[in-house]
Amino acid sequence: MPPESHLAAHHTRAAELHAEAAAHRLAAEAVRTLDLRARLGWTLVEVGLRLATPRPALNA
Repeated sequence: MPPESHLAAHHTRAAELHAEAAAHRLAAEAVRTLDLRARLGWTLVEVGLRLATPRPALNA
């Protein structure tokens, strides 16, 4: 096989690997964003429940 064929195959595979890495990076960022959104959402629910729950009256 001529060297040019090997070089062309190498460039094709390198481009595929770069595309896979970019897709993986985007997927990892999306997971982190969802995780942050979920934590923020549950924190807001907890704060809302604390505000909505009546406190017992202090009898002094």
